[in-house]
Amino acid sequence: MGETKTTNTTDGRGQTAVLVAVMNDRQDETQVTEYLDELEFLAETAGVRTLKRFVQRLANPNSRTFVGEGKLAEIAAYVEENEVDFVIFDDELSPSQIRNLDKVFSRKIYDRTSLILEIFAQRATTAYAKTQVELAQCQYLLPRLTGMWTHLERQRGGTGTRGGAGEREIETDRRIVRDRISRLKEQLKKIDKQMAVQRSNRGQLVRVALVGYTNVGKSTIMNLISKSEVFAENKLFATLDTTVRKVVLDNLPFLLSDTVGFIRKLPHQLVESFKSTLDEVREADLLLHVVDISHPNFEEQIAVVKETLQEIGAGEKPVFLIFNKIDAYSFIQKDEDDLTPATKENMTLDELKNSWIAKANTPCIFISARERINIDKLRKDLYGMVREIHAGRYPFNNFLY
Repeated sequence: MGETKTTNTTDGRGQTAVLVAVMNDRQDETQVTEYLDELEFLAETAGVRTLKRFVQRLANPNSRTFVGEGKLAEIAAYVEENEVDFVIFDDELSPSQIRNLDKVFSRKIYDRTSLILEIFAQRATTAYAKTQVELAQCQYLLPRLTGMWTHLERQRGGTGTRGGAGEREIETDRRIVRDRISRLKEQLKKIDKQMAVQRSNRGQLVRVALVGYTNVGKSTIMNLISKSEVFAENKLFATLDTTVRKVVLDNLPFLLSDTVGFIRKLPHQLVESFKSTLDEVREADLLLHVVDISHPNFEEQIAVVKETLQEIGAGEKPVFLIFNKIDAYSFIQKDEDDLTPATKENMTLDELKNSWIAKANTPCIFISARERINIDKLRKDLYGMVREIHAGRYPFNNFLY
């Protein structure tokens, strides 16, 4: 496949980018388009406007330049002609690929991982989040220093450094980054201890955590349940720092937390550095897994969240599936004489509810947080689940109910 797609070419304001992807034999055009839609949303979240998409069908990405020579020349010509600011690749690039691509493009190159790290850096507001993001960035940068001249601030003078004046600058850079990683890890350990004390001081209230793919409406649901004002917007990773609220439904108190959203190919450096933030998920008694039912690929998003939960050690937690955005759900109406089996694309919402979702053995509910549809039932169901957990923990304290 050698096609390109042009999008968003309305005006010349702001920074611009082209997106580059490889489609392998296991993927179809619909899936690749979906992945590039998400990459474009990531770019938009970072404040960058996408001008064009380049996709090449290859069994595997080219080990030297990700795409083949012909496609690379086509991309480079477009970038120069249109004065594009960034070239963004939809997979993580190896150090050698970055080195070779740097020779082709006189523009800043991002891969999916570095773009997500850039967004996290932009959106981090607290000292804790900033420290976590910087640690992830340093861990990503360290193996990629070879051949990439990064004008890092010289934190050590020429005298007294290992290897003397003859030491290669790249080795100095590596040592600076390693030292910075060590210091950041020490800072996080101190903050983690403080946060662990804070969690232990909350008593034995039942803990409930909102989890889900990024931008599915977790923060909006948090606001509805807790009747508070948690920051929510239609952008990826609107929430980086965990927000915890004490909620009382009828006469039953519990703690509700909202955490960072997950995403396909979430950089492992971020998962590692944010593990302490995700302690709220690991220590929760119940997970509210929010799903955007209107998203064409919501099943894959569910799988991504489950995989990430397993990775952080929370895969066996009790789960309440909340299918959000039913007001935006759409399907393709089948012809009456079409006898082919229904697919997800042409199922009504009722048919979808009675499909695998009904057989999954996981409690679920269909709501619209934006339109306030089924919110009372959400609160009622949540009350019942929290009450059951509380009663199991305090069997002689059921006078609450």
